[in-house]
Amino acid sequence: MTRRLSSPSGLALLPSLDTFFYISKRCAQGLLTLLLASLLSFIIIQLAPGSYLDTLQQNPKISPETLNQLKVQFGLDQPWYIQYGRWLWQVVTQFNFGQSFVYNRSVASLLVERIPATLLLALTSILLTWAIALPLGIISAVKQNTWLDRGLRVLSYLGQGFPSFITALLLLILAQNLSPLLPVGNMTSLNYAEFSPLQKVLDILWHLILPTLALSITSFAGLQRLMRGQLLDVLRQDYIQTARAKGLPENRVLYVHALRNAINPLITLLGFEFASLLSGAFIAEFFFNWPGLGRLILQAVTAQDLYLVMGSLIMGAAMLIVGNLLADLLLQWVDPRIQLDDL
Repeated sequence: MTRRLSSPSGLALLPSLDTFFYISKRCAQGLLTLLLASLLSFIIIQLAPGSYLDTLQQNPKISPETLNQLKVQFGLDQPWYIQYGRWLWQVVTQFNFGQSFVYNRSVASLLVERIPATLLLALTSILLTWAIALPLGIISAVKQNTWLDRGLRVLSYLGQGFPSFITALLLLILAQNLSPLLPVGNMTSLNYAEFSPLQKVLDILWHLILPTLALSITSFAGLQRLMRGQLLDVLRQDYIQTARAKGLPENRVLYVHALRNAINPLITLLGFEFASLLSGAFIAEFFFNWPGLGRLILQAVTAQDLYLVMGSLIMGAAMLIVGNLLADLLLQWVDPRIQLDDL
């Protein structure tokens, strides 16, 4: 995946030409995907009954003249294909996703505020999920058919069958009963501005505990079962039996030879895991009042805030595409035998 350039100074590693072309091709495919997704999303939004202005019409304090002015201002007096064409041209030429009806602010500024919170929640959930699932899957495979293996399999079944919103609700009830030991909601404390930089980081991590648990508890089960199954399959291979016959220590056979090959399918699923966390994050964000992209999309859909919905969906789709690309590159880096063209 990388090559060392020979130069007098010694030199840095740069991506290979094949990797560069592969990334370029995936980026081009991603842009086409975003274009088609934006068109489909815009059409579906237009098919939904009513609009943001229909809600304003119920307010007797807003005159028909004001409504007509807003209709012209936001371009809602034009056919949907003209609205979409203008919006797409603004996005391509100015990276301008339009103006939010509800917040009366640019959609781009709202997205910049919310995306870091969602990424923080998704990444910490992935780290916690893998930190739980991989060791449990390895233990379950090594202790196959023992009482420990059976107990871990029951735990994985319960995790897969437990709805995420029930998990979030139970954690919220737990936080209320243990208050102030655990935060009930929000991303920061009320006096956050008065904290030192270290205290601010610790405060965010403290508020991150419950929403991260809510996402991780329902995500680790499938990964744990997959880890167990893949490791058991690899341990039955001939080269593992040969390594044992040569007298290699069991830990070396397990963690150097078997685990390295068993983990490849899990890395492939990393992009899908990232996608599922982003799509399911709105549940945790809603219950714990986490100021992320999921809550923003939910509020925008409820208020029929057209351009905010479009901007949120496009940014969410872009993060999913990037997540899958990074997962493929990581897989090729872990196992150089895999060619990028085969991914």
